[in-house]
Amino acid sequence: MSELKNKAIFGFVWNLAEKFATKGVTVITTLLLAWFLTPNDYALIAMLTVFIALSTALVDAGIGQALIRMSDVKGEDLNTAFFINIALSGLIYLLCYIAAPYIAIFYNEPLLTSLVRVVTLSLFFQSVIVVPKSLLVKKLNFKAQLKIVLPAAFISSGGAILLAYLKFGVWALIFQILIMHAVQALCYWIISVWRPKFQLSYSSVKKLAGFSSFVVLDSLFAIPFANMYLIILPKFFAASLLGYYYFAQKIKGILLDLFIGAIQTVTYPALSQIQQDNTRLKTGYRKIVRITTFLVFPLLLFTAAIANLIFDVLLPEKWHDAVLYLQLMLIASVLYPLHSLNLNILKVKGRADLFLYVGLFKKVVGIMVFAFTIQYDIVTVLLGQIVVSKINYLPNVYYSNKLIGYTLKEQLTDFMPALIITSIIAAAIYSMQAKLALTPTMELTVYIVLAPLVYLMAGYVTKLKAFTETINLVIRK
Repeated sequence: MSELKNKAIFGFVWNLAEKFATKGVTVITTLLLAWFLTPNDYALIAMLTVFIALSTALVDAGIGQALIRMSDVKGEDLNTAFFINIALSGLIYLLCYIAAPYIAIFYNEPLLTSLVRVVTLSLFFQSVIVVPKSLLVKKLNFKAQLKIVLPAAFISSGGAILLAYLKFGVWALIFQILIMHAVQALCYWIISVWRPKFQLSYSSVKKLAGFSSFVVLDSLFAIPFANMYLIILPKFFAASLLGYYYFAQKIKGILLDLFIGAIQTVTYPALSQIQQDNTRLKTGYRKIVRITTFLVFPLLLFTAAIANLIFDVLLPEKWHDAVLYLQLMLIASVLYPLHSLNLNILKVKGRADLFLYVGLFKKVVGIMVFAFTIQYDIVTVLLGQIVVSKINYLPNVYYSNKLIGYTLKEQLTDFMPALIITSIIAAAIYSMQAKLALTPTMELTVYIVLAPLVYLMAGYVTKLKAFTETINLVIRK
């Protein structure tokens, strides 16, 4: 277990380094693009988001996760997976090409026809990296992935900023997506030692489909649900409001993916190797929950508390209406790490069927709340998201208890102390704003330095277990 544990921790550190580097580039790019692009430009991308996400999920078809989970992957499995992904990319692109005019009609935006047909060219690049990427993840080789993702982030971001500066508008965002996937595909094939052979195996298809079919079905429901706000909001509200919503959602997504994406990516292949030992699984997951929530809670709530200052200092005034949207989104996302980690337990245990059923329950709840709140305004819609997040935590924890004995009481014990401390500090920071006789830049700097220090001191004074485990993790690696 010690070797696996060390590999997981080492993998987490490299994956976190990748997230910090790429998300750092993304943050800087987002801030710079905001000076050249308008809310309407982001609104057009928002309208495309669900189609891009669905196409990407269908091209992968859950095959990547199936390969990661398989204990004995043979050459014929890899070759079969590769050519399935290639075939799917061609089929999905053809469907998107045909559907593009109808998408434009739905939103009454003629430009969407061209945007859809160009941006979905990225599917071909995405299809060729599924197998090489899965092999690196399976080996917990996130150092190699850093060498791939970082150049792609720099090159695509540089190209987008240049195009935005030259007044290409929304096309800057489209080509950012295309360039990123093209560079990633090139880098994966330079680094990967695996090369495909033309080989298709029916037994491999059966093995892959046994797990991936449930993942695909979940994606077909989950992605439209996750993006239903971006699908429906343009039919009720002005495009500029959708632009604010999407911009705030983009910032929230960067913050969430920073830690949660790194932890999920590493823990899934690592803990899949001990999936039959419930005692070790539970112990591992409890520690992951404590460390993850200890890191993510302050990231979300402190950012929400100082969002006004961040926008005042870093963004032009045309984006300031997005502040409230971002604050409510961050509050609604507080339980997201718990949602993700509990769902990861279902995948590790191979219960893709439960993964699908839990997802369906959540979607029913989300749709019901959304149908009620959409009658009012976007702020009410966001308040509804907070309610949905609380309700949907319950089925997650129920199945974690059923599969590995991780009870609701134990989960509350693991994350509530950090949540209480974070909430108190965030509330204090929010109430103190405008009471200091400082410029916005100075005040923002004070809070960025002060809030984490107070939080760490509180963890030390209260002898918080999550604090000790996090510090030990940093010291060890």
